Amino acid sequence: MSGSNDENENTFTVKIERSEDYQFKVTFDKEDMGELVTDETESVGGEGKGPNPSRLLAASTLNCLMASLTFCLKKKRVKIDSLKGEITAKIERVEGRLRVKELKAEIKPELVDTSEKEKLEKCIDIFEDYCVVTQSIRNGIEVDVDVEV
Repeated sequence: MSGSNDENENTFTVKIERSEDYQFKVTFDKEDMGELVTDETESVGGEGKGPNPSRLLAASTLNCLMASLTFCLKKKRVKIDSLKGEITAKIERVEGRLRVKELKAEIKPELVDTSEKEKLEKCIDIFEDYCVVTQSIRNGIEVDVDVEV
């Protein structure tokens, strides 16, 4: 399966190649994005030399949420001194298989001017709706898999 890298089509392609055991090299569609090494945890048989897919899912979710909040704050011209976040993933067995059952995100914005708290609260009310990753997870993503033999 391949996708176009034309941003006008809102499609991109990420390539992954196995290096060894459970280590994979992830190459993004734009050269300047670099590469990423992923690995499974030692309990699965990997060496833990990179984030595993569940950690990437959590990081992508939190990053998207924080970017959406930042976008809203910029639109409302609210300056933040810092923006920090933390996300906890809960993994459980479902019908014998491990699944990410819950993501709990905590985001901590610090305003430069506390008098803009009302604008911050308006952004808090709406920013999640604009997070592509969070809303895609919540609504379920269609996944089509083709294994070529």
